[in-house]
Amino acid sequence: MLSTLWSSRTRQIGKVWVAGAGVALVLSGCSGESAAQPPSPTTTLAPPTTTIATTTPDAVTTTAEAPPPPPPPPPVEPPPIAEPQTTYAAIGGAYYFTSPDGLFQCGIVPLSTRTEAGCQGTTTPVPPRPESCMINWGNGIRVTNDGPAAFMCSGGVVYTSGGESIDPPLAVGATIAAGGFTCTSAVNGISCVDDATGHGFRIAPDSNEVY
Repeated sequence: MLSTLWSSRTRQIGKVWVAGAGVALVLSGCSGESAAQPPSPTTTLAPPTTTIATTTPDAVTTTAEAPPPPPPPPPVEPPPIAEPQTTYAAIGGAYYFTSPDGLFQCGIVPLSTRTEAGCQGTTTPVPPRPESCMINWGNGIRVTNDGPAAFMCSGGVVYTSGGESIDPPLAVGATIAAGGFTCTSAVNGISCVDDATGHGFRIAPDSNEVY
């Protein structure tokens, strides 16, 4: 009876021990599992950093090139001899012009009975007035195809085209040849000559000659 009780008691104690050991193992296992797991890492998110790249343009160095030298001036050519500047009068074939200084009015004029060339203006010396001249004397010289040149006796201006202004000047060195007469402008005055006879004149303010 006692042995039975002992045996039963022993079995109960063993069960309790075994049970306790199992619990211990379970706790030990739990404890080991907790120890083996590392602590949860703590993640700290840093705010994003924005980097703005600034592009600095390279310095541009501009070197101004010296402008090319100007071209040399064109060679100066001597002025050409002016062409005769003439005005036609109402009478066909007549040429009217003035001296370069504007002091003499001249012309080559074909008339019904003759052709003449002459210039009017103040000149000196002047020969004495002939008795046949009752109007203005010595205010010009003319040459006709009838003979030598002579001073004029006239009541007004004969060698003019009748325009509002005086006729254009005959430049120094220029010549008008028409109707068998040639008139030339020179530094020493205006000269007109009958090409056929060689008679003519030269007239200027302070000198003159007839031939």
